Amino acid sequence: MAGYSDRIHHALAFAAKHHDQQVRKGLRAPYFTQPANLAIILTRYGQDDTTVIAGILHQVVDDFSRNGLSREQLEERLGGKFGSGVLDLLITIVARKLDDDGVELSPDERRDDVLARLASAPEGARWVCAADALHSASSLAADLRRTVDADAVWARVAVGREATLRWYRRVLDQLSAAGFAAPVMAELAAAVQELEGL
Repeated sequence: MAGYSDRIHHALAFAAKHHDQQVRKGLRAPYFTQPANLAIILTRYGQDDTTVIAGILHQVVDDFSRNGLSREQLEERLGGKFGSGVLDLLITIVARKLDDDGVELSPDERRDDVLARLASAPEGARWVCAADALHSASSLAADLRRTVDADAVWARVAVGREATLRWYRRVLDQLSAAGFAAPVMAELAAAVQELEGL
């Protein structure tokens, strides 16, 4: 198998710099493990460079968007480096701070908005969304399997156990309803079911 392309290496370096001081909540593990794992998942399923790079930069764009950067500002920061195709994929699946009328969305409204936009999202964006949910759900399940205190694991999840389980189930269901039947969906379904059973 060939190694990653120069574009993917550049995206990994960019994400590593962005996430340099970030760690997983409640752990000392570097946050950068998430974009690196998304690259592995997407590559394992044979996705093209644009989709893999979108996976790597997913949280970067989410962070920028949450901080209020406009599409034009995102284009300035990322478009020239990675191509507008990457940004086009990500814009459809990152949580927006404001709705189309400029009204600030609540956290619940942001999640609902992301799910609603999945219905018309391009295939690559759905791949990124599925890979992100797969990695997050699998990581959480692994943490729960390794601990004797499940409550401590759930305590570091910002929205709590029930909302987290509901989120993963809703992502899986919405991707299915949108007709996304890629092979990654079987793995995502198994991860969600395992998490619900823990």
